[in-house]
Amino acid sequence: MGSRNTTSAKTALYPYSPSPPSSPPAAAVLSPCAACKVLRRRCVDKCVLAPYFPPTDPQKFTNAHRVFGASNIIKLLQEIPVSQRADAVSSMVYEANARIRDPVYGCAGAIFQLQKQVSELQAKLARAQAEAVNVQAQNANLMALICMGMSHTLHDGAALAVDALAAAPLNESFSLDDGSLHGGASAAIWEAPIWT
Repeated sequence: MGSRNTTSAKTALYPYSPSPPSSPPAAAVLSPCAACKVLRRRCVDKCVLAPYFPPTDPQKFTNAHRVFGASNIIKLLQEIPVSQRADAVSSMVYEANARIRDPVYGCAGAIFQLQKQVSELQAKLARAQAEAVNVQAQNANLMALICMGMSHTLHDGAALAVDALAAAPLNESFSLDDGSLHGGASAAIWEAPIWT
């Protein structure tokens, strides 16, 4: 116990004292992948799981391991080409998360819910499109009625003018036999020459 106190006292008195010679620095120790951490094994350089289960996200492997098992995941990854492994891991993790959320239906339950939402939205879209067609038809009918009303108003106004002219009493009479007008002041109009 006395030696421990003297060592700490020496470092307190001489904080910048040279340290005893140490062995050469070891190679940078990388953190084991999440899979090897969960499985409590040494992560080797060519670990199949390391690229897909980083040490920062251990829950990703934990869920996949709980549903599929580590040996099945390793076996699957070794059987498929390297170019497809990332997609396979993503799919396994998605299925594992879905299976943990819904143990009975898993991913199929989520797919069923999404398909149900799609069909409901398609029905809503069809109703909205039908309603838009109805509104356009009503708009066209309304415009046609407005145009017809305006033409009737103009036509009725012209008809009223014609009716008013027809109802007016004519004091002068025109004879086609001799082309003369019989009447007072109107006859002077016809006597003036048209061409000058």
